[in-house]
Parts: sequence; C-alpha cells; structure tokens
Amino acid sequence: MKLRTFLVLALVAVFSMAVFSPAAVAKAFPKKPIIIVCPWSPGGGTDRTARFIADKLHGVLGVPVNVVNKTGGGGAIGFTYGAHARPDGYTITNLTFEIGTLKWLGYSNVNPADFRALMQFNEDASAVIVGQNSKYKTAKQLLDAVKANPASFKFSGCAIGTVWDLARIGMMKDYGINFSKVKFIPTKGAAPAITELLGGHVDVITCSYPEAAPQIEAGKLKALAIMADKRNPQFASVPTLKEQGIDWSYGTWRGFAVPKGTPDDVVETLSSAFKKIFASDDFKAFMNQNGFGIKIRDSREFGQFMMQQHLDLKNIIREAGYGKTQ
Repeated sequence: MKLRTFLVLALVAVFSMAVFSPAAVAKAFPKKPIIIVCPWSPGGGTDRTARFIADKLHGVLGVPVNVVNKTGGGGAIGFTYGAHARPDGYTITNLTFEIGTLKWLGYSNVNPADFRALMQFNEDASAVIVGQNSKYKTAKQLLDAVKANPASFKFSGCAIGTVWDLARIGMMKDYGINFSKVKFIPTKGAAPAITELLGGHVDVITCSYPEAAPQIEAGKLKALAIMADKRNPQFASVPTLKEQGIDWSYGTWRGFAVPKGTPDDVVETLSSAFKKIFASDDFKAFMNQNGFGIKIRDSREFGQFMMQQHLDLKNIIREAGYGKTQ
C-alpha cells in the first residue's frame, strides 16, 4: 500500500514538473491568440502587409492572430508597447526603419536591442508623389521649382524623423535645397499623408510606391520618381531619381520581432512559421501584386542589420537637425 502511494505521488510530481516547467510551456506554444502590434495607421503599407501575414500565421499556428494599431510619436507608441510586452511570444511587433531613429530623436529609449528579431520580409524605396493635376512631369522639374521658392511648398509622408521624412530631406540636400524652409506636414502614417495630398492640403508626399499604388492606378495621383538605384519591374514606367540626375536613394523595410527575453523555443516556433509563410506562393503573389519588395533576412541577420542601421542613423539625424544626438 505504501509502495503504491509512493508511486502515485512520484508520477504526480513528474507530471507537475512537465506541465509547469518553462520548457514545457515553451513547447506548448502557442495556445491562445497572438497580437501583432502595428505602429502605423490602418491602410498604410505596414498595416496592409501585417494583416495579410497575420491571416497566414493563423493558418500555420492554428490560433487567432490579430493586428492592433498603436500609432503616434513617429512609431514610439507602438514600438514601446511591443518592447515592454510580456516576453512570451503572444505579442509580436511589426518593426520598421523607425525603430532605429527613436533614441536619436529623443522620442523614446527603445531601440533594436530591446527586441529579439524574428525575420525581415520587405524592403521598399521611397517615391516622390504629386497630385494628378500637378503641373510637374518629372522630379527634376519639381525640385527646380522647390529650389527657386522653397517656402511655397508643403510636403508630407509620415511623422517627423521617419524614413519618408528623412528621404525627402536627403533628396533636397542632395539637390542643394534648404529643406528647413520647406514646410513639412507630419502625419501618423502614409495613409493619412495620402489623404492630405488627395485633399490638396500638401503639394508632395514621399512614401513607398505600393502605399499609394491604388490612388496612382486610379489616376488620382502620379509618381514622379522612386529613390532607388534602378527601376522596379513591378512599376517599370516610374523612373529613378538617378535617371533624372539626382544621385539619391533611400527606403524602408519591414520585419517582425518579440520582446527581449522571449524563450528560444518560442522564437524558433515563430521564426519557422514566418519562414514557411515567406516561402509560400501566396505571400510572393501578394507582395508582387501590391508592388512590395521582398527582402528576407533571418533572425541573426535581421538583428545585426537593425543594430548597425541604428548606429549609423545617429549622424544622419544630427545632420537633419532633429532630436537628441549627443
């Protein structure tokens, strides 16, 4: 009787250790809904790709995956929320170029070191976009006019210090324009900037071509150039700035990460799921149909890439006259 009792208790103890040990919890992942934090407004490129991927992630992992938009502060609100979430894999953050700018801008101390990278899946050049009724036919014509009378132009694209803002600053600096005299109207993402341009409240926006593609293809807006080394075959009729004598290229990227401290097994589960999605024909078709560039970096490469860019951005932001870069 005593032996039987001992064996029962021993089995209960073993079962309890298996169920409640961290390793077992990690292996059981996921068993409840996951959220993807998008730091930018609904309708923009980051939001659109996040929602497509969330649906595919649901199919791979078998649990609901929901996109939550937490906008503001040049991405600081969403990135900070994601970095400070419980490191259990149930909160994934959709990182973009701006994660490398927040510290130098003085918006937040959050930076790539606060995350464990999962995968990068995208890279897009900025485009120079005007209203359909704009008199400018080329980016050179536009920049000549801005150079002659900078105070008469209004630009937009996203928040101050974001990739689309830095893209326009670099373009104008390269062309010899005093960018500080050109008014910039900040927004919470490309989608509201496009609305500003459609409403005639600004003259030019800089954002990726895919983000404005529906309006361009509907004849409501037109792209004068993309800031890339060569034309994108997905919209081959749009010339590069370099073709127009402006030696400037710039763009953004998108990827996913979880908070620092997330268990290795959970990171591996999520990374493997993303790898499967990004290798699928559905993903490639979606990206190609919407004009989004595909750029894949695994966890290690993505993490190294983000940290190096973060360090390099310190001087770029200082030159732009923004933030706290000491």
